[in-house]
Amino acid sequence: MCYNESMLGILLLVVFALYLDFLFPIFGRRKAKEPQHSEKYDQQMKKLWSAAQDSMRDHKPLRAEKALLTILKFDEKNAAAYNRLGILYAKGQKFEEAIECFEIAQSLDNNPSSLHNVGLIYLETGNYEKAAMAFRQALEIERDLPARFIALAKAEEKLGRLKAAIKSLEEAYKLDHSINTLRQILAIHELNGDSTAIADTTARIEAQISKAASSKTPKPARKSTAKRPKTVEKRSPRAATTPAKMKPATTATRPVARRAPVKATTPATRPTVSRTRSVPAPRVARRVAVPVPQAANTADARARADSIARAASARAGLRKRF
Repeated sequence: MCYNESMLGILLLVVFALYLDFLFPIFGRRKAKEPQHSEKYDQQMKKLWSAAQDSMRDHKPLRAEKALLTILKFDEKNAAAYNRLGILYAKGQKFEEAIECFEIAQSLDNNPSSLHNVGLIYLETGNYEKAAMAFRQALEIERDLPARFIALAKAEEKLGRLKAAIKSLEEAYKLDHSINTLRQILAIHELNGDSTAIADTTARIEAQISKAASSKTPKPARKSTAKRPKTVEKRSPRAATTPAKMKPATTATRPVARRAPVKATTPATRPTVSRTRSVPAPRVARRVAVPVPQAANTADARARADSIARAASARAGLRKRF
């Protein structure tokens, strides 16, 4: 007994030593390496996600695909990246690749969106049975979206299960209360040829339309934000500004003022000329009296008269001779 117990103790010690030598360093390194690149990893992931979203919004599928594949290269278990890549492939009519991406995303994360997307691709490609199965699996996880019931109703209608399709549409109507859902129900009843169901569904549609019309209240008229034009008062033309004690100048009736003779010795006292324009009057030639020098006395005058008379008589005598 003692020998067996001692051998068991030695064996346990050997196993523990082997664990410390080989297994513990491996697990310890893995745990130590994880937090070292977390900050860089987050930054790279944010850049790649923003690049992928911008490329999908700008309709650049090749760039978006490259960004998503780079994300999956860093993180192989990123279900969101697989889901986005599946949507990208579905838009490019690459249905097989899209289904594969959605199935991988579903295996990594039990997400109803991935199942719904797979069902839409199956519905597009004509595989209605798998589409209905995918929609039912999505509804088992989430039953709050009417779009999932409507998609299931389309698959059931394609398979010829009209009652199941109507049931799914009724569930969708309970969630959205939409007239379009009632119209889809009416279309299926018309295909089925059920007159009573057609009448009932038509009455439901009319009742909802009248209810919606009565609930609408007329909106108050919006106040016009356009600025009103400012009314400009027309001012009467102002009268010509004249001095207080002067009448307005009229060029036709106002007499022309004659200029006074200007003295040479007083240039500073020149008369001011009015700036009002007037019709110039014709100038009249003035008679200038030539001053006659007066004789100093009457004797000189008489002597000059006698000399003039003598000269005249002498001229007359000369004329008679010749």
